[in-house]
Amino acid sequence: MATATATGIRGISLVCVPTIEQDKAIEFYESLGFEKRTDTPFGGGYRWVEVYPPEGSAGIALAPPPPGTELKPVETGITLTTSDIDATHSALKSRGVDVDAEVARMGDPVPPMFWLRDPSGHTLMVVEQP
Repeated sequence: MATATATGIRGISLVCVPTIEQDKAIEFYESLGFEKRTDTPFGGGYRWVEVYPPEGSAGIALAPPPPGTELKPVETGITLTTSDIDATHSALKSRGVDVDAEVARMGDPVPPMFWLRDPSGHTLMVVEQP
């Protein structure tokens, strides 16, 4: 059984990715197999949206950037896993997802990987984890 640290922190639940076109982002993440679990209005016309992959407990919040802030695509640091990197790369590429041209193979201990970009231009990594 996991225990909290001295600070009370127990885990990672969400990574927040600034998103202006939330409906387009929801459609994109659902096409990757994510499930939308939260879509709640808040504060003057904004929406709080959370999507989760089929496994694991951490999700991605697709929240609007702070008012007056310009959205700039970022490398999110989010790493998605697959058991077959080549099949996943091929499937995403055939669906028109903005993926790297090829799977990167750097050799052990680094797993095969590639990067993809969401509709806002944010980068996520996909790695093979058998």
